[in-house]
Amino acid sequence: MAKKKNKSSVQTDGTKTIAVNRKARHEYIFEEMFQCGLVLVGTEVKSLRAGRVNLGEAYAQVDKGEVWLKNMQISHWETGNRFNHDPFRSRKLLLHAKEIRRLIGKTKEKGLTLVPTRLYFCRGYVKVEVALAKGKKLYDKREAEAAKSAKRTIDRAMKEYSR
Repeated sequence: MAKKKNKSSVQTDGTKTIAVNRKARHEYIFEEMFQCGLVLVGTEVKSLRAGRVNLGEAYAQVDKGEVWLKNMQISHWETGNRFNHDPFRSRKLLLHAKEIRRLIGKTKEKGLTLVPTRLYFCRGYVKVEVALAKGKKLYDKREAEAAKSAKRTIDRAMKEYSR
């Protein structure tokens, strides 16, 4: 049986990406990014090292002065026992109190939401990059797609011209 390759990659700054929420870039306009720690149990870390995580439907929520990451799936560790973790449990995000107060104000007043964009290892710790984001309208998505297509066409033409 062939072994699965881990899709994570190591960047030059020493971080190792575990998962990226690519759908979020299409659905939201990011206003501000935050780096957060993540409270995990033992078998979750082992599953993360194997790359068995899904950020697709995950979101963060401020509740009673704490920030929680909800609906992120970390699959069971294959060789775990009865003490294995719940795959969809809420996980606490670690932020400074000043940042949490700021997030409370922004999410209440402007109707912004917190979206996890990337999950990665940084010096042995699991970190989550959370974006303060505003949902895109349909016309924003079409406009972004048209700009992307135009840039691709221009790049293709420039490549042909340089030959």
